[in-house]
Amino acid sequence: MSQTKNFNLPDLGEGLPDATIVEWFVKEGDVIKLDEPLVSMETAKAVVEVPSPVSGKVLKLSGAAGDIIPTGSVLASFEIDPNLPQRADGQDTGHSHGHAPAPTAAAPTPPPIPTASPTAAPAVAEEAKAERDDAGTVVGAMQSSNAVHTEQALAVGGVKAVPAVRATARKLGVDLSRVRATGADGAVTMADVKQAAANGTAKLGAAPAPVAAAAYAAPAPAQVSAPVQSEARTPLSAAGKPMRTQPPGVVAKGQPEPLKGVRRNMARVMADAHSKVVPTTLNDDADIHAWLPGNDVTARLVRSIVVAAQKVPAMNAWFDGEALTRTLHAQVDIGIAVDTDDGLFVPALRNADMLDARGIREGVNRLREQVESRSIAASELSGYTISLSNFGMFAGRYATPVVVPPCVAIVGAGRARHQMTPVMGGVEAHKVIPLSVTFDHRAATGGEAARFLRAMMDDLALAS
Repeated sequence: MSQTKNFNLPDLGEGLPDATIVEWFVKEGDVIKLDEPLVSMETAKAVVEVPSPVSGKVLKLSGAAGDIIPTGSVLASFEIDPNLPQRADGQDTGHSHGHAPAPTAAAPTPPPIPTASPTAAPAVAEEAKAERDDAGTVVGAMQSSNAVHTEQALAVGGVKAVPAVRATARKLGVDLSRVRATGADGAVTMADVKQAAANGTAKLGAAPAPVAAAAYAAPAPAQVSAPVQSEARTPLSAAGKPMRTQPPGVVAKGQPEPLKGVRRNMARVMADAHSKVVPTTLNDDADIHAWLPGNDVTARLVRSIVVAAQKVPAMNAWFDGEALTRTLHAQVDIGIAVDTDDGLFVPALRNADMLDARGIREGVNRLREQVESRSIAASELSGYTISLSNFGMFAGRYATPVVVPPCVAIVGAGRARHQMTPVMGGVEAHKVIPLSVTFDHRAATGGEAARFLRAMMDDLALAS
């Protein structure tokens, strides 16, 4: 009698309680081999491809695309094929498995066949992105573990693409099989998918263009085609009264839907921060009237944070509320809040205290590009010592940014504006940047926060 095995969703290295199914690469009844792609799962940081833990027949798949699976729950069930390669019992993959009852022990399995790891294609940066203004920064911050997942472009259904690209295509309604691939080895890239979505040339479910010969095909009899025609939509019910309608394919508003991936983790992190931190916010305006042309706003904000952190180390610190310990940092690693359609990411700009204006700009552009392509390593999304939310790129003057432990402080920059400023002999119109500094009052005093804000304002007041 054959042996069956349950495969439980492993901890994908994020330390999160669940993950969302993006795409199954098999269906029930298929035969899959050891380490072949089984499913892609979306976590708070990335789309992770999960390989099959065994070789055999797929008996059951737990859930469909979009379903949330708790870590440790059954993801799939297999009927093990002893004639195919299996992983030796002594090999630990980190996967969690559950055995279904089996009357007899399985026959000894041959040693696993080593598989070659495909080389990850190098990322190609777009020069245009390097010059554009900052966009997508919001209040708050997020943490993650240091585990790194490398995405590899695998051919599924004749289309080669990494899991993040497949997830984006699904969200944008793009049929990958109809997208012109420009990546290495014929892989579909994120840019290819976004271009196809913008052009509308590869809509999911769209019928292929008819061939010329179709114009000469004999028309079907009227009595045959009539029944398949859909009824005309009307705002009236059968009783003749108005009723609510919506266009096809539009999700009804007001309907509850579960948060997934990044947004799901954001909700947890924000709630946890709210329950632990004692936040206090100071606001003021930095006068930038003396700025010379060509100043980069983000670069100047980062530099001012570095200067202030060096003058007031208590704000560039971590605080452990359980042990009541504080860690002051010699380096300044700034978490740059980046807003996306999927939710909030906070990549770390490492060693900001060693970067000049150009290095800061290049670093911010690199982090934002990696976030947008979902290629950023999880290790780049944690470990920052203080964070910056440049929400003023959208709107708003002041805010109460959320401090996420273990950090002690976060800086928020509002939308720059002109205001009348008293000067010797009258008033002048000066440009100012509204600043908000939220700090954990358990770890820093009001005086330290005020001196930090003053140091930022003094540095921003310089011409360059």
